[in-house]
Amino acid sequence: MLEMRPSCECCDRDLPADAAGAFVCSFECTFCAACAARPLNGKCPNCGGGLLARPLRSGAMLAKFPAIAHRTVKAAGCTPA
Repeated sequence: MLEMRPSCECCDRDLPADAAGAFVCSFECTFCAACAARPLNGKCPNCGGGLLARPLRSGAMLAKFPAIAHRTVKAAGCTPA
């Protein structure tokens, strides 16, 4: 099950689990659409893998399995992989 991380690792923008606009790599590094497009150009700066749209979790499933609360943010922002 995905952790549904709550924010972009680059800019700390909120990324609700029940809203579109989050992108993840295979390690669940999480980025907003703006950062995923530029500066990252669709590649994770941590592992070099591709970024894909994160699926949504809503309703009863979000209530039963909420997103994690811990925020991971790169202190220096992001640079392309």
